[in-house]
This record gives sequence, C-alpha cells and structure tokens, in this order.
Amino acid sequence: QVQLVESGGGLVQPGGSLRLSCAASGRIFNIYDMGWYRQAPGKQRELVATITSLGSTNYADSVKGRFTISRDSAKNAVNLQMNSLKPEDTGVYYCNLRTSVLTTWGKGTLVTVPS
Repeated sequence: QVQLVESGGGLVQPGGSLRLSCAASGRIFNIYDMGWYRQAPGKQRELVATITSLGSTNYADSVKGRFTISRDSAKNAVNLQMNSLKPEDTGVYYCNLRTSVLTTWGKGTLVTVPS
C-alpha cells in the first residue's frame, strides 16, 4: 500500500514563503509523476504543480514564477517552495503520486495566507 505524508503547511503573511514536503512510502513502481494540488474553501481541487520522473514540470498559471516544485527520486519525495504568497493561495494542499497502475493522494496540509 502506498502512502503519502505531507508537511510544511501553516500560517504565513502575504509576501512570505513556505516549503511543503511530501514523502511516499510503500511498494512503488513506475512513477509517472508527483505533484501538488490545492483546494480553497468552496472551490474545486485544482492543480498547482507537477513533476515527472524525467524532471519535466508543469505549473498553474497563477503560481508560475512564485512556486518551484522539486523532487528527490531516491526518496520518492517531492517539495514545493512557495514564495510571494498571496491570500488567494490559501487552501488545503494535497500531494499526489501517479504510477502506471494507481493514483494516490495525501491527506493534505493547510496553508493560510490572511488578507
């Protein structure tokens, strides 16, 4: 069974920074990509950033230039460096892992940027 554990959320003032981390454990084969999604109150879950096993990245337009996703393949871990945070970045951030046969989600970590 594959499990994802996120860490690093919290309360940060506008313009501040946070770093989210996600570690995967279990029997994991043929990872396609790992990434971060977020869900703001009253809204649908949306993509934030993903990174493939080959290192290709994809970002939501709203976070380009502010967020950076990175991956430690040896540890099956993914990080999200978030800079210049805005109130609209508030939400629960979920780690995601996709392989050729399954998709797994973490339980989420809350990021709050007050207005």
